[in-house]
Amino acid sequence: MRLSIPIAFLLLCGCNTANRQAAMDLTGGAPDRGAGAIYRFGCGSCHTIPGIAGAHGLVGPSLQGVRSRTYVAGTLPNEPLNLQAWIKDPQSIHPGTVMPTQGIGDTEAADIAAYLYSLQ
Repeated sequence: MRLSIPIAFLLLCGCNTANRQAAMDLTGGAPDRGAGAIYRFGCGSCHTIPGIAGAHGLVGPSLQGVRSRTYVAGTLPNEPLNLQAWIKDPQSIHPGTVMPTQGIGDTEAADIAAYLYSLQ
């Protein structure tokens, strides 16, 4: 399900300028656009995500501190391209995972990864 929300309602307090720039350099994405994509795709219905209004889901893991984790999805080394691949098509990586494939494109995946990597 895709939702829309004015950017003014997205709380970007979880990231500072240095983290944002480093995340942009790593992923090629934009954290601000990533926050909007996270909201539109409803990621917060399953995950707790700092800085995203209403993102208090408990089905999947909290996405706080993603950049400091060793693995993405339990088996992929935590590297930007792996995170983006997981975001785009988790079913191709772990068939049957609870995380759905939602039609997220390359740019949106890079933006979402940038937002997640920008969190403190």
